[in-house]
Amino acid sequence: MTRRELDAAGITDPALRAAYRRCRDLNAAHGKTYFLATRLLPVERRPAVHALYGFARWADDIVDSTAPGTDDGLRRARLAALQQRLDKGLHQGEGGEPVVAALADTARRYAIDHSLFQDFMTAMRSDLVVTAYPTYVDLCGYMHGSAAVIGLQMLPVLGTVVPREEAEPHAAALGVAFQLTNFLRDVGEDLDRGRVYVPEDLLAGHGVERELLHWCRNTGHQDRRVLAALREFEALTRDVYRQAQPGLAMLDPVSRPCISTAYALYGSILDAVARDGYAVLHRRAVVSRRRRAAVATGALVRVAAIRLRRRRPAPTMSPQAPPADPARQLPEEVV
Repeated sequence: MTRRELDAAGITDPALRAAYRRCRDLNAAHGKTYFLATRLLPVERRPAVHALYGFARWADDIVDSTAPGTDDGLRRARLAALQQRLDKGLHQGEGGEPVVAALADTARRYAIDHSLFQDFMTAMRSDLVVTAYPTYVDLCGYMHGSAAVIGLQMLPVLGTVVPREEAEPHAAALGVAFQLTNFLRDVGEDLDRGRVYVPEDLLAGHGVERELLHWCRNTGHQDRRVLAALREFEALTRDVYRQAQPGLAMLDPVSRPCISTAYALYGSILDAVARDGYAVLHRRAVVSRRRRAAVATGALVRVAAIRLRRRRPAPTMSPQAPPADPARQLPEEVV
């Protein structure tokens, strides 16, 4: 976290500044796409986004930890400890852990509904026991806590030009779209962890069972049935992006370049998966640096234009000249 960002956000306490810096480090290390997009926000809003992402990243790392000696019992214990710190932080302002302290401060500053964090933790705990989802409806139940709430947490920070409740369904959909993209990209890695997020009925519709996924993963072979299922999952994901898209125009103009960039870059992951032949059971699809740079450059131009408009002084009338008659400025047929 730069001093400029913390100063702009009015964060003065040394311990709290260090806590926000820790969250920024987590974002930079693990969320390269989202970190890039966050750089497009006004400086005073960036610390809050880093805090929200840093907490989510920390909890997710507990669930997915593959460190030697880590088992489900240890993961449960660590999540329980995190839940205690979260409860203390949200109710008392600090939780004895820098990431929680930054999150609690952000929740207070932006009046973020505490139930969104509780729903997130419920989803994280379910990852330790649920390894598959029979239907897309079942998967959506999980994604409410793991993804939709992230979009809803972000909304007070981003700001809206419409009543917030009008933008909320689109913000939730965007969180889900991002997570579905990750699910498609990470099919092989999730399978190694014992989880399959592609709904079982979608897989079964193409004659795919978990055993076939393992066979493809272990042998490096492709199977036309698996490819067909992954294409359908991609199409489903793109439909969720379309549901989220109207929400971009509902955001505060200064926040739109950030979220539009994330929207474009995550969508590019889907393009990369398709271009790579849906080989997600064998390798992770990657968005090229050229594509990332092109999207970021376009966003920077939009940010510069917004800042220029905000800084440009309003035109003033000369005190010697009376204001012109507006009717004289219009074509005759309009008058």
